[in-house]
Amino acid sequence: MTTPLKISAATLTKLAKLGIRHRADLLLHLPLRYEDETELVSLADVEPGETVQVQGVITHNEVLYKPRKILVCRLQDKEDELYLRFLNFYPSQIKLLAVGRQVRAIGEARIGYFGLEMVHPKCRAVSDKTQLATSLTPVYPTTAGLSQLTLKKLIANALEVLNPADPLPEKFRHNLNLPGFFDSIRLLHNPTTDIAACTLADKSHAAWRRIKFDELLAQQLSMRVHHKERSRRIAPALPPQGHYTDSLLKILPFSLTKAQQKVYAEISADLARPHPMQRLLLGDVGSGKTIVAALAALQAIENGYQVALMAPTEILAEQHYLKLTEWLSPLGIVPVWLSGSLKKKDKRVAAELIASGETWLAIGTHALFQEQITFHKLGLAIVDEQHKFGVQQRLALHAKGKQPVAPDEKSSEPHQLMMSATPIPRTLAMSYYADLDVSVIDELPPGRTPVITKLVSDTRREEVFERVRAACMTGAQAYWVCPLIDESEVLQLQNAQETFELLTDTFPDLRVGLVHGKMESAEKVRTMSAFKAGELQLLVATTVIEVGVDVPNASLMVIDHAERMGLAQLHQLRGRVGRGSAQSLCILLYHKPLSELARTRLKVIFENTDGFVIAQQDLQLRGPGELLGARQSGVAMLRFADIEADEDLLEHAREVADELLSDYPDAARTYLHRWMANKHDYLHV
Repeated sequence: MTTPLKISAATLTKLAKLGIRHRADLLLHLPLRYEDETELVSLADVEPGETVQVQGVITHNEVLYKPRKILVCRLQDKEDELYLRFLNFYPSQIKLLAVGRQVRAIGEARIGYFGLEMVHPKCRAVSDKTQLATSLTPVYPTTAGLSQLTLKKLIANALEVLNPADPLPEKFRHNLNLPGFFDSIRLLHNPTTDIAACTLADKSHAAWRRIKFDELLAQQLSMRVHHKERSRRIAPALPPQGHYTDSLLKILPFSLTKAQQKVYAEISADLARPHPMQRLLLGDVGSGKTIVAALAALQAIENGYQVALMAPTEILAEQHYLKLTEWLSPLGIVPVWLSGSLKKKDKRVAAELIASGETWLAIGTHALFQEQITFHKLGLAIVDEQHKFGVQQRLALHAKGKQPVAPDEKSSEPHQLMMSATPIPRTLAMSYYADLDVSVIDELPPGRTPVITKLVSDTRREEVFERVRAACMTGAQAYWVCPLIDESEVLQLQNAQETFELLTDTFPDLRVGLVHGKMESAEKVRTMSAFKAGELQLLVATTVIEVGVDVPNASLMVIDHAERMGLAQLHQLRGRVGRGSAQSLCILLYHKPLSELARTRLKVIFENTDGFVIAQQDLQLRGPGELLGARQSGVAMLRFADIEADEDLLEHAREVADELLSDYPDAARTYLHRWMANKHDYLHV
């Protein structure tokens, strides 16, 4: 029996950087790509653009210093010659490629200054007796100080020492036509030459499909377990009392849409249960999520519990504060405002009101979860644009509401309502949000008119000026959005301050305002209030107005340097107009030349107004990592599966997960241990 290799402490540290903490983790450290070292190509047969393996003798070795330091070697076989060029090299490489050495090199051939050449090929010294590889050579993800050779030895040893059981019952393997787990692992680490290389590269080979299915199944199992665990945790039961909620509905100048009524009913039912709600409320731009959040807040307040509403930016938090103050003050409920920019004395007053329970509703930014803020009796935490907060931030707010119920009993925790105006594509919801309950507001309030979108080149800027002037002179209001505040020579973008000065000069007969993220909070509020009141006709702004700003009379928006912005941001900005009955227009002012990605983004936003369609396109362009903000969200990203390309496997994994948990609990545990042992425990909070 093969004995396990001893691994030094230094190597263990390097392996941990790759997420490898147990010997079994080596099995799932799968190749990034493969190199074909199973055959040699004579130099006379090498074609430019091909990646090939060649062998010959070094007949020339020279370090050149013009135009920069490079190592150039000439490799010859019996028929022809080829140059090897290195821009970065070590003394050991000069020694390896000494004149007279027989060398085997693999790389992409191309025509260069010296003729046919390879730049930075992989080289090794050989003899006439050196055998060719019998299988494709895997290339693994690695880290500094950990060589491919070391990884290959460790993985080969793990394959010999370990023989992991296949946790997937035979009936599922048969129904889904999947190969065995260990057979798949072994093949991917040592693929034979008869396997089509393209099926390995695009991960369509049956072995890759088995690994991707297992990863998706483990993810689904983890989400199901987290979902079920909530039913064992305690939260205050907050049944609808109808006192404040009914009063608010009576004084509103509008009626709830059917979609709003439906999602509020779902949230209301969740709040009434003695287990913590974790619901994600999705609604396209302008669909009316805030009123639903207000009703949820009132239901908690009716039951004697406090509510915290947190937003990622001051301007969005302020919009919520102003709107909810307007709605709730007639009911005798006055929200408290808390943000980082408040003066020390005002912060202290707000903190005292929250701690004493004198205020029922606290609205603010991340300042709400600072250590010195204590809630008297927090029953509901509402997080807007939840994907813009890190997991630790959401956990910190959540922890504010933990209350001891009785000695030796579990502590009670607050309900959570997360909101997002960025629609989640179906596959993303199935995969990364499967542990949450999701409500969708899928209709806009009546009276909303679709926004017309126009793409206009910067060369026609003067025409755009005239369009803005004409709109403002007829009584409408307009936004002019700039992507940067500070000067940037590299990007050469118009900054907000310069644009404000330019437009003030261009439109001496218009009242122009400016708002950006670096302004004092009070100044921002004054400017936004003046614009909302119609005292300003044109507002120059950065993307701080992306969410939450509601000015029905604003019917024109110009987005400068639109090619620099992402799809979600463009859609959010466009949603600031079209909130009244007048026909609205959004002009995307772009600068040439356009990259292929920018051209695609502008085409998508021009052709679509449905946020879910745009989100789906965004997922295809950017992938789930960027869309989820995964770097700071704590979500365990998929390593091998692609939720778009592998949607069929995702569907199967969803179906199998429930049956595995109920009928094969040991298999479910094996999956979770194998795939999720090193992942963050919180996943979604």
